[in-house]
Amino acid sequence: MWHRICFDLLRDFSIQETAMLHLTDSASDAIRKSITGTEDASVYAIRIMVETGGCAGLIYRMALARKAEVDDIIVEEKGIKIFVEAESAPLLKGTKIDFVTDLEESGFTFDNPNAGSKCSCGKSFH
Repeated sequence: MWHRICFDLLRDFSIQETAMLHLTDSASDAIRKSITGTEDASVYAIRIMVETGGCAGLIYRMALARKAEVDDIIVEEKGIKIFVEAESAPLLKGTKIDFVTDLEESGFTFDNPNAGSKCSCGKSFH
């Protein structure tokens, strides 16, 4: 019980001390359209995490979400609820997420100050 209370206090402090994530206007618009465009009315947020994979070792994952997991850090940015997996939070802290559209492709990009290096597609980092 004590451990859980300490974790909750630490989690709340870390969110207030430094912004977890930053969304550009185009990223927030794309996320908002995805949330409102789904047929599932219970979806009201997005979940972001980092997993092992990709060409550089770690890869970003995003998914529409109905509810936060028990240890998720809940962030609100530009009116959008974002659930950040607790284990991924240190790797994502301060990351700027953008949504770009060009002739070759469109999608989310991540400018992560915690990444030592990243692959050329920008979807994977180390």
